Amino acid sequence: MLYLAQVQNADEGRGRLQLLAQQKSEYTWEVLDSEKDNTVLADTTHYREGMLVLVELSNTRQVQQVEDAVSWVLDVVTQYLSTGLSPDDLQEEVKRAEQWRQSLTLQSQELGRRALEMEARRDQIQELEEKLKREKTELETTAEPPNNIEHSPS
Repeated sequence: MLYLAQVQNADEGRGRLQLLAQQKSEYTWEVLDSEKDNTVLADTTHYREGMLVLVELSNTRQVQQVEDAVSWVLDVVTQYLSTGLSPDDLQEEVKRAEQWRQSLTLQSQELGRRALEMEARRDQIQELEEKLKREKTELETTAEPPNNIEHSPS
């Protein structure tokens, strides 16, 4: 896992790294709770106290790699903050996307409802057709003159 950390207590090459944020996916980071103890020990020979670093940790929270975060921070600024979009603009975009998603959900539900309605109507029409066929058959049967009945003279 990749973390953004700050070097603390960098004495004699061994220091603590305060983990500040954790990468969740390529473009998603989560700020860690500052109330919890999110520190790890690492070789800080090449880093001054207070510097921001990127830390790669194993599943057992062992430090695998530490590197200066300056180029990463500058890359973030270049890619995401130099366009003039404010956090409010991004929040508005999120709201718009959520409204669009809700609208699509409602449309999908409406289409589903209409499809069920059409299916029910089709079933009703089929039942009516079958009923008409039965009634037609009954009418034809009752309308036919009897063939086997003997007529007696009165």
